[in-house]
Amino acid sequence: MNVVLLFPGQGSQKPGMAKDLVDALPAARETFATVDAALGESLSTLCFDGPGETLTLTHNAQPALLAHGAAVWASVRDRVGPHVRAAAGHSLGEFTAYHAAGAFDVAHGARLVRRRGELMFESGEQRPGTMAAILGDVAGGIEALCAKASADGGCVVPANYNTPGQVVISGEVPAVERAMELAKAAGAKRAIRLNVSGAFHSPLMAVARQGLAYALEQAQLRDPAFPVYANVNAEPVRSAADARRLLLEQLTAPVKWMQVVERLANDYPDALYVEMGPGNVLTGLVKKIAPSVETMACGTLSEVEQLRSRVA
Repeated sequence: MNVVLLFPGQGSQKPGMAKDLVDALPAARETFATVDAALGESLSTLCFDGPGETLTLTHNAQPALLAHGAAVWASVRDRVGPHVRAAAGHSLGEFTAYHAAGAFDVAHGARLVRRRGELMFESGEQRPGTMAAILGDVAGGIEALCAKASADGGCVVPANYNTPGQVVISGEVPAVERAMELAKAAGAKRAIRLNVSGAFHSPLMAVARQGLAYALEQAQLRDPAFPVYANVNAEPVRSAADARRLLLEQLTAPVKWMQVVERLANDYPDALYVEMGPGNVLTGLVKKIAPSVETMACGTLSEVEQLRSRVA
């Protein structure tokens, strides 16, 4: 059996995440202990007990999601590892994918994404912005719509190409609000403002670029053991140099998740696509993009046991 690993991004975190894994599985317990030591604080307590509003802060959510994905991977790696052919992750999840591929250990990964979260939060304070989900088809295309909304000043761009009927836009608040109105006039079913601390995956994040470049250099990336399909261009990445360049570019570039899944489904049509982390957001997106591929979520103890039993 071929396996493709998928790792979720921000929004999937929730209090109680990974607690059943840590209570039952030594590999998961060790993963969270390593993350706590690397960060110099008990992130595990925040993951298990909340409060939710603190866990959702960008600089907490990012290492929390990496820790959960890494804990799942550590718990199944001996059984599943030989079957893995590729991996991908949505935004922050791309970092967890590189950890699973051996590009950096969990301690380096936790410190790296904690710094990424801090930089993104600081960017949101320096250049305030927001994001919105556009649901349904838009006449003329989302790119033209964003260009029109930006024409009167301000900046709004496509940020996440999630499915054929769901694109997230990002930018300065007035421009995003103009784009939401234009989208509804152009046939969108809904335009929903998101509760975020900044205009992620837009040019407004450029102020974080230098800091993230330094953090990526300090992380000492290795070549991944299996290809990780990049958010920026949906291409398989096989070298540390390309990984570092594309993870930096990802900061201000759109997440091309739809194209990533289409490329993976073309390259590995018969694989089992396993979402490692809390919830099943990516599983739902994959079913809309490539309904023919087999998927499963793996973030709880029962799901870990199910995956281990499926992969002989």
